[in-house]
Amino acid sequence: MSHFIQLHLLTAYPPANLNRDDLGRPKTAIMGGAKRLRVSSQSLKRTWRTSAMFEEAVGQHRGMRTKRVGLEAEKCLWEKGVKEKDARAWATEIAKVFGEVAKGELETSQLVHVGPEEQAAVDALVERLADENRAPEKEDLDLLRHRTSAVDIALFGRMLAASPAFNVEAACQVAHAITVHAAEVEDDYFTAVDDLNTGDEHRGAAHVGEAGFGAGLFYSYVCIDRRQLIENLNGDDALADRAIAALVEAAVKTSPKGKQNSFGSRAHASYVLAEKGDQQPRSLSAAFLRPVSGQDQTLDAISRLERQAQAFDDAYGPGAERRFILVADPDYREPRLAGGVAMGNLTELADFLANEQ
Repeated sequence: MSHFIQLHLLTAYPPANLNRDDLGRPKTAIMGGAKRLRVSSQSLKRTWRTSAMFEEAVGQHRGMRTKRVGLEAEKCLWEKGVKEKDARAWATEIAKVFGEVAKGELETSQLVHVGPEEQAAVDALVERLADENRAPEKEDLDLLRHRTSAVDIALFGRMLAASPAFNVEAACQVAHAITVHAAEVEDDYFTAVDDLNTGDEHRGAAHVGEAGFGAGLFYSYVCIDRRQLIENLNGDDALADRAIAALVEAAVKTSPKGKQNSFGSRAHASYVLAEKGDQQPRSLSAAFLRPVSGQDQTLDAISRLERQAQAFDDAYGPGAERRFILVADPDYREPRLAGGVAMGNLTELADFLANEQ
């Protein structure tokens, strides 16, 4: 069984504002002395784990990231006829299991990733308290689990400041995506017209505004520790393979939701290099320290990516035991990597990642 799976993706986006900063403009980073557009790892992970294809692929094996465990418990207690004062007090005790709760509040101070078994335990406790009309006792509040079947928790981990014994080490690391070329944030000056304004009195716009945007070819890097993932999922190899397949499909086919209604910037990856083996993982971002330029940026970026992988191989030994390439550029010819490299479509990529032969 391969220890690590690494994914290197190139995805081209037209004008977009995929991931905004505190001013509402696309995020950026300086790399190699040039400004790049950037999409944070947090944005990417949320995009993937909340996508319809990911949810459909893993079914009930999903967690819920929320501050509202106590609020939902209180609501259920009310609906079951518990007095308002008691419902709030009992729900507060439940909420405190998952994190710190300020006086007079029911929300936890931090977002908590709750596994399906933990939510089921909360639901069962609420039912029991309502039926027996009593407050929870200490033994009732054993609601957290060291391991759950939630693949998003297994992949991306969780941190519980109030109960660190129930932290989960992430099996997947995701880099911030950056453009392979220099890029600038531009401004879209726009107006909105009042449909009932006939123009008889004035012809001005009802609203005037500006929105930042940028376009570019992004490099993304993902590393999955398969052994850690299986451990996080209580040794369930089959579920781990489902999780990997779901994550890969979401990563190559879904886009962050920021300003999608304004820009329609949905995209699929133009190129994917998948690697698996026991070798120490490494990003190939060094390929783009010198920004790509010119009119053939996708092919140039692919060439640089493969040459960088080969350069690391030449310097340190093979960086993977097996490699697979998915490419959606009609002008791509053949890999610039030594040794056998499989090529194919998304279904074949999923088979490659699951098959250990």
